[in-house]
Order: sequence, then C-alpha cells, then structure tokens
Amino acid sequence: MHDIVDLERRGVPGVFVASAEFVEAAVAQSAALGFPDVARVFTPHPIQDRTDDEMRSYADAAYDAIVALIIH
Repeated sequence: MHDIVDLERRGVPGVFVASAEFVEAAVAQSAALGFPDVARVFTPHPIQDRTDDEMRSYADAAYDAIVALIIH
C-alpha cells in the first residue's frame, strides 16, 4: 500500500493488488496513509498453494479491472 500511495502522490497511476483476505487491512491502511480511495483489486484467497495455471487464471481475471483503474 505504501508503494501505491507513493506512486499516486508522484502522479504515477498505480493499483494495489492483494488477495481478498486483506480487504479490511487495505481499507484501513490506505485511510491511515491519507489516501482512502487508492485503486485496489482483490484476487481470491489463498494464493500461496496455487499452481502456476491457477495464478495465471487469477491474473487474467483481474487484468481488465487493473487496467481500467490505471487509465481512469
């Protein structure tokens, strides 16, 4: 979250991506950093035991949302 907030403050668009387990933490941390509306996309959780194909599927599913937030 710190990296995305830093990029946004520099005028570089960014999107925070994490698994769904971290929704509440992301909301709290972005608010604490003074950037409550930072762009964010969440993937299914957990990710640590996923195969490469499953991870590619998660990335493919999130891709359009990430791009839309960057160009918005």
